[in-house]
Amino acid sequence: MKLRDKVIVVTGGASGIGRGFCERFQQEGAKAVVVVDKNESGAKAVADAISGTAMAADVGREEDVVRVVRDTEARFGPIDLFCSNAGIGRMDADFNNAASASNELWTLEWQVNVMAHVYAARALLPGMIARGSGYFLNTVSAAGLLTQIGSAVYSATKHAAQGFAENLAIAHRDHGVRVSVFCPQVIDTAMTKGINLGPVAADGVMTPAEAAAIVVDGLDRETFMILSHPQVRTYLQRKVDDYDRWIGGMARLRRSFAQ
Repeated sequence: MKLRDKVIVVTGGASGIGRGFCERFQQEGAKAVVVVDKNESGAKAVADAISGTAMAADVGREEDVVRVVRDTEARFGPIDLFCSNAGIGRMDADFNNAASASNELWTLEWQVNVMAHVYAARALLPGMIARGSGYFLNTVSAAGLLTQIGSAVYSATKHAAQGFAENLAIAHRDHGVRVSVFCPQVIDTAMTKGINLGPVAADGVMTPAEAAAIVVDGLDRETFMILSHPQVRTYLQRKVDDYDRWIGGMARLRRSFAQ
């Protein structure tokens, strides 16, 4: 997909990867970039900087996602690209207990990391199918392909997000709808600050602008899986080739985090 003259919505657009997307999409000549975030003032700051439009929304609430879709299309016309980028990542309450996260955290991350993608698809698919075109870009994570040491909630919800995107892509390919997942490893955002990245940081910490450039290229080629770090593909191949060996290797990696 070429982004020039397209109507684009980016959730989680007030900071980090989402802000990087908004800035780059504006540079690509998008017709409209709608910056969506729970942080209304942050969304407005980004929108003002790129001559975009800010909308406040909690993407974990279906009515908010429906409102964003409705208001965007009323103002600018059909949404060409919906970037379901907002996400939450919290570490386990007890590093030594994978089941230690609270029910409240499981519910929160499930709503934002998984159901927000479902809500967007539910709101947009009828129109996209009728037009025979449309694009979803869902920010998942390398954790959705591999795992996140120290966060069972983040790992599980990102795997679920990956699974939904795969089904979305398969079910609606013949309708002209395209889907990409962005599966970044370490990006320099507020989410990664103050976290022990351990050996993972050895693969490099990328800026949001660098990540956005990779995503634009992936969208141009309509690639399903867009990776920020090519090493992730190798890690995924090793996981599939020998799951037991991979589990053992990840357990050894975990010990290095605990030291």
